[in-house]
Amino acid sequence: MTLTRRRFLSTTTAGAAGLLMVHPFAARAQANQAHLRIAETTDLHVHVWPYDYYGDRPVDTVGLARTAALIEEVRAEAGNSLVLDNGDFLQGNPMGDYMAYERGMKEGDLHPVIAAMNAVGFDGATVGNHEFNYGLDFLMKSLAGADFPVVLSNVATQMGAAPAQDTTLLPPYVILDRMIVDGAGAEHPIKIGIIGFTPPQIMQWDRRHLEGNVQVRDILDAARAYVPQMREQGADIVIALSHSGIGAAEESEMMENASVPLAAVPGIDVVLTGHHHREFPGSAYEGIAGVDAASGTIHGKPAVMPGFWGSHMGLIDLMLEREGGAWRVAASTSELRPIALRQEDRSWQPQVESEAAVLDATRDDHEATLAYVRRAVGKTDAPLHSYFALVADDPSVQIVSIAQKWYVEQLLAGTEHAGLPILSAAAPFKAGGRGGPEYYTDVPAGDVAIRNVADLYLYPNTVRAVRVTGQQVKDWLERSAGMFNQVTAGAQDAVLLNPEFPSYNFDVIDGVSYRIDLSQPARFDSDGTVVAPDANRIVDLTYNGAPLDMAAEFVIATNNYRASGGGAFPGADGSTIILEAPDTNRDVIVRYIVDQGTISPSADANWSFVPMPGTTAIFETGPGGASYADAVPGVSLEEAGTSDAGFLRFRMAL
Repeated sequence: MTLTRRRFLSTTTAGAAGLLMVHPFAARAQANQAHLRIAETTDLHVHVWPYDYYGDRPVDTVGLARTAALIEEVRAEAGNSLVLDNGDFLQGNPMGDYMAYERGMKEGDLHPVIAAMNAVGFDGATVGNHEFNYGLDFLMKSLAGADFPVVLSNVATQMGAAPAQDTTLLPPYVILDRMIVDGAGAEHPIKIGIIGFTPPQIMQWDRRHLEGNVQVRDILDAARAYVPQMREQGADIVIALSHSGIGAAEESEMMENASVPLAAVPGIDVVLTGHHHREFPGSAYEGIAGVDAASGTIHGKPAVMPGFWGSHMGLIDLMLEREGGAWRVAASTSELRPIALRQEDRSWQPQVESEAAVLDATRDDHEATLAYVRRAVGKTDAPLHSYFALVADDPSVQIVSIAQKWYVEQLLAGTEHAGLPILSAAAPFKAGGRGGPEYYTDVPAGDVAIRNVADLYLYPNTVRAVRVTGQQVKDWLERSAGMFNQVTAGAQDAVLLNPEFPSYNFDVIDGVSYRIDLSQPARFDSDGTVVAPDANRIVDLTYNGAPLDMAAEFVIATNNYRASGGGAFPGADGSTIILEAPDTNRDVIVRYIVDQGTISPSADANWSFVPMPGTTAIFETGPGGASYADAVPGVSLEEAGTSDAGFLRFRMAL
């Protein structure tokens, strides 16, 4: 597919910062040399406005409206520029859900993120895995409004004998037929090929939408089939839009994160990456064979990955030389430009202001989304609070566990892991501590709005599942039990909670029952180091009413932080991951509430303390806990004053 010839976008105004920066390539370019700038966005996830819809507040760290200002700077700094998006733009925040579940897409409708991208003036894009979350009909109606080509080479509506014979869902590639200005000011034709790829795992992640409708190809098989075609059709340079992370250097079949071997495919000149929600160039990718994390090259070819949600713009500068009537890449640089910078006091300093054209193009849908997140999407027939989440099974933790399990069960259906029992691990994120006496989840019974979900789940983690043994389940719980100080039998008003132990590392595992023996020392310290290897705080550990089989295998639904080693939990070091789901835990909770209509998150008291007659302990919680103290299951509490910091103190009989 070849698009109509046009000149590159060029501006004469200064950038958002008011200063023009001349790249060395532009300064050095001679006749038959040209400086080309390629700006990338990726993983926007519908973050157009600099706004946190879950928290219902403006923020300075996200939003295409801000990234657009950086793009305008690039256009001002160089006459020859391309702006490309690497996918995952259609889903990922409440605006995306509002469009899919509330407003819907009819023929001729314009999706707000597409309207924003049109306002920016994108030259091309591919689709990521999340574009398929709402089904093919929604996807195709959304893409129909794009003023730019959207390409994807490894998803087919009908498979051929070889990739190049597939009937693809979208054009596999496009060749942009443009005019480029060289260092002497002369114009020349240039053909720029753009090819797109998405993870083959979409067939697992969105099976219910895709099975029977499309099939997927291996990313590298598709590249090796189409890139030679692009060259034969005259492409001077080829840019790979790889919605695939920077993973292993060694090729394997149906790789999810295939950008490293992809860069080695002959004929590809530039690799724009994403999917990982990380930054490249950057230290996150040091030590990978073929990857220069400092200069931003993969197998010597320029590459970038500009974070997520519009946090950065990726920028590749190419020095092109014309030889024998064709252009080739003579040199390159790669960099990232952030929309905000972290200050010494941990606050964020915006580097640019929002582009008015992007805000204007999406203002009505932004206002409609605000109304959407502020009204109920379901109901809860019990309050969701975390005031006592550290001393008893808790409804605010329970609902997270239930939603995670519900989601993971769907994704594992039909896989080799489908027959395994699924447990779910969740921790209370808002439980006082350094956050202060008001830092607790507190959602009353009744209507639940989308913005309430931020109170239940603070972080933009994504769902993971790990496959572990019964012994690892027990050890996981031993790690969690480090939350508590050791208590001597008969002690009065012992301090219960270890102040060095963060509440987000106090995992409760739903699906098993157990008790915690506080007379035992903690096996792990607050950092996860084994300090008492013979200690056994977790007792009476059962599954389905029988003692847990230490050799049996289980799946634990959790988040990417925990599954990848966050908190140093046994059984969760990255090697046991069997599912890297594409959705955030917050999105899963919202979907679960919408699916259920009314949730009943009453705690089932699957864990408790071993009784210690004649022993009491003191713990602190927020003053709001007073309203719920009489309804904490299996715990005897009495108020014991207020701390100097404003926490409400409770005496608990053990």
